[in-house]
Amino acid sequence: MNTEKKISLEQVEQVDSSLEKQSSKYELTLPESLQGLSEEEFEKLAKATRKKIDMRILPMIVFIYILNYLDRNNIATARLGGLETDLGLHGSQYQTCISILFVGYILMQIPANMIMNKFARPSVFLTIIMTCWGVVSCCCGAVHSYGGLLAVRILLGIIEAGFFPAALFYLSCWYSRKELALRTSILYSGSLISGAFAGLIGAGIINGMDGMRGMRAWRWLFIIEGAITVATVPLAYFILPDMPQNTKSLSQQEKDIIMWKLKVEVGQADSDSENSEKAYRGAMKLAFTDIKVWSVTGILSFLVAACGVTNFFPSVVETLNFNRITTLCLTAPPYLIAVVATFIWARHADKTGERFWHVVGPLFISLISFIIAAATMNTGARYFAMCIMIPSLYCSFTTILSWMSNCVPRPPMKRAVALALMNCLSNSTSIWNSYLYPSSDAPQYLVAFCCNCAFILCAILLAVFLRFYLVRLNKKIEDGSMNWERELGKGNDGSKISPEFRYLF
Repeated sequence: MNTEKKISLEQVEQVDSSLEKQSSKYELTLPESLQGLSEEEFEKLAKATRKKIDMRILPMIVFIYILNYLDRNNIATARLGGLETDLGLHGSQYQTCISILFVGYILMQIPANMIMNKFARPSVFLTIIMTCWGVVSCCCGAVHSYGGLLAVRILLGIIEAGFFPAALFYLSCWYSRKELALRTSILYSGSLISGAFAGLIGAGIINGMDGMRGMRAWRWLFIIEGAITVATVPLAYFILPDMPQNTKSLSQQEKDIIMWKLKVEVGQADSDSENSEKAYRGAMKLAFTDIKVWSVTGILSFLVAACGVTNFFPSVVETLNFNRITTLCLTAPPYLIAVVATFIWARHADKTGERFWHVVGPLFISLISFIIAAATMNTGARYFAMCIMIPSLYCSFTTILSWMSNCVPRPPMKRAVALALMNCLSNSTSIWNSYLYPSSDAPQYLVAFCCNCAFILCAILLAVFLRFYLVRLNKKIEDGSMNWERELGKGNDGSKISPEFRYLF
């Protein structure tokens, strides 16, 4: 055996601590560009490459998500600025404008992920959808009726559908399983940072722009935030790399080491998979018939149903009976706490390789927060509940997002479909859960908080089921009875899968 061209997976553990401990009996042939590297050279290259892609991908994708979340949810701030009164909204019309966005958002997620995987040009894909949703967001500032707002919100949902599931898939194409939870958390910090500063930005615009050029401040809110998105579009095109196999910003050695690390985990690289129409149909069938996919989707769906409180968070904080500006400022601290908490939680999840307790633990804290909010009208107690509610919901949320990629590592098209399906169906709860927060239920919102308790309990039960199911699958892998065709597709007998591969739970 040519030792210069082979490296055992026992050595891999020494080279990159993020990879699972592997059997020294299982060996992979190194790409030609990496042959002959010493362990020290290999380790140095791996760390430098990971740092390089972190610096290229993470800041930019977080920034995009901040803009995405601002443009989608600024309607909640606009409500406090007089949107309902100016447009003559009554009854449940405001709730309908919130929920209608998710109709288009749901329908377009799976097609969007399949398109991005087929053309493998995330920089172009994300640039196009950013431009479109920025323009549509600006148009929200020009509506003069309930029908106009409804139409713009539908269009905004269709366009924005392409971003978040595509971003999750994009990260899974660059990072190993034990690097993914932290990077997913960093991605989602974009929405948390946005949630923290949306109120502050909204307070500044609404307080300073009202009446300028004869327009109400909530109109300026949509126009200014949408214009920022359109103006910063070129950054995404020039900064974001495409896929590891076709990006121009990496050397061949750097491309090879990224793809090789991903291949080591399972035994098959993303680029090894077929990319034909037949493969797309097969991947969809694999995803739709996988119990793991539906279990993770169910957990996230119940959690997102409980997270519906974030769409009305300024209105919920308003029940503390402070003035408008103070209310908007008070929405920031829970989100700032969540940014720090999710980062620490995800880092620990990656370090330990554990998923179940990192999902279920925060859910119990969420349950306590909803019980407090439902049980008392004391200002201090309710704001304390809000301050633990947002961090606990999102600590669990970000871990669940990475759990799907852990459960469906290959083939990549199945993973793309699974991630889109998860995000698609989980967000379907946002179509109806907005009706749990009618103005008539203020200030206690008792029905909503009691329903949220039930949603959290259902998510916990599904997580328990998934844990037992993954334990069972790992036992099948150990005794050689695993049906790999059901997991990877027809003709796959598992011979290319690392003998030490196990599902994380």
